[in-house]
Amino acid sequence: MYKAFYNLKRSPFEITPDPFFLFPTRRHNEALAALYYGVRRHKGFVVMTGEVGTGKTLLVRCLLQLLNQSNVAYAYVFNSRLSPVEFLQYVAGDFGLNVAGKNKSELLLVLSNYVISRHQKKLTTVLVVDEAHHVSAEVLEEIRLLTNLETTSEKLLQILLVGQPELDEKLDSVELRQLKQRIALRSQLLPLDLAETGGYIQRRLQLAGGTSNSAVLFPAETVARVHRHSRGIPRLINTVCENALITAYARQARSVTPDIIEDIAADFRLGVMHQPKAEPFSTNEDGDARRAAKTLLLLHDYLQKLQSSQGEPRAAAATGASKHEPYI
Repeated sequence: MYKAFYNLKRSPFEITPDPFFLFPTRRHNEALAALYYGVRRHKGFVVMTGEVGTGKTLLVRCLLQLLNQSNVAYAYVFNSRLSPVEFLQYVAGDFGLNVAGKNKSELLLVLSNYVISRHQKKLTTVLVVDEAHHVSAEVLEEIRLLTNLETTSEKLLQILLVGQPELDEKLDSVELRQLKQRIALRSQLLPLDLAETGGYIQRRLQLAGGTSNSAVLFPAETVARVHRHSRGIPRLINTVCENALITAYARQARSVTPDIIEDIAADFRLGVMHQPKAEPFSTNEDGDARRAAKTLLLLHDYLQKLQSSQGEPRAAAATGASKHEPYI
């Protein structure tokens, strides 16, 4: 709709993870290098984490694009909410293996034979687990056991775990300490800073075929507003800039102004951050609280009566109070 108006050949801010639009920051370059090195050098476990929308899946697709140019077979798991058997079935099926009617031990045998046969031919086999922060500890343990396929010098199956920062927390747990010790390479993606945000917007406009000056379309003050509301997260930058171009086109404006960014941020509620809700009392906890309050009130009444009739409670107890009366 706006492409001809702004001399663009394609939409520059689509939110789909297209390797064509990779903006290579230092962190992204380091993470992609770690993934590629881990696979090509048969390091076994490689972990990449990053906040939502920082470009993890985009880097995975860039890696797979690179691996497609060489003789590498990979299984790509993007739905990680699976049981151990379902996980093994999915992986074997993605490798093109026949898994119909096979139980867990048969699945493991099929996978092992496949990986070993490829290694004997000097071929590389890769398992990519995206959204790995959702993977249960039980499935992560199964993944760890798959890395027991090894020689004295290298792992036969290369495993990439990609997920949000919750994955780091999960790997720090005691029950997964064996897996954590097997991680050979780790990398972390961070949001873009202000300068990187400006470079990101400029590069996307150039790759989309923009012939006009990107600084005119997105002036410095507009970029600053984009960075402020997106917090440097590439996916949010795309969302804000895409809608900003649509709004600017509707106004027949040749430049995206800061007020347009403010309107977009308000429409998408980018300033709204919900705090976790406090856990409500359960029925038992509520009942216990009421009983405790009632007991305190009864004790208070008792002490008041005791003090008015006999003086100080301690003195009354000392002068022959019943053994069944409390000593306060």
